[in-house]
Amino acid sequence: QVQLVESGGGLVQAGGSLRLSCAASGRTFSNYTMGWFRQAPGKEREFVAAIRWSGGNTWYRDSAKGRFTISWDNAKNTVYLQMNSLKPEDTAVYYCAASSSRIATFRSSYPYWGQGTQVTVSS
Repeated sequence: QVQLVESGGGLVQAGGSLRLSCAASGRTFSNYTMGWFRQAPGKEREFVAAIRWSGGNTWYRDSAKGRFTISWDNAKNTVYLQMNSLKPEDTAVYYCAASSSRIATFRSSYPYWGQGTQVTVSS
């Protein structure tokens, strides 16, 4: 059974940084796409970034390009989201997700989800 456990959220001032982690277990993820999504209060859950475990291809939403970096550590089966230059509009619950699909940016492509971690950016 796939399990995804996020950590690293918190409260940070605008311009600050956070690194989110997602520990994955339950299967071999070598052919999986790992994604980060976020959901702000009253809004739809939206794509943030994704990485293909094999090959390392990455995708980002436009507002994350140049500020966020997704990466993975094979030895630890962990995916990271380094978030720099954070803005108040980045405030949301951030979710890690896993998919065997190569389609990285659609929420519906991901059958496995973590419980989420809160990120709050104060102005």
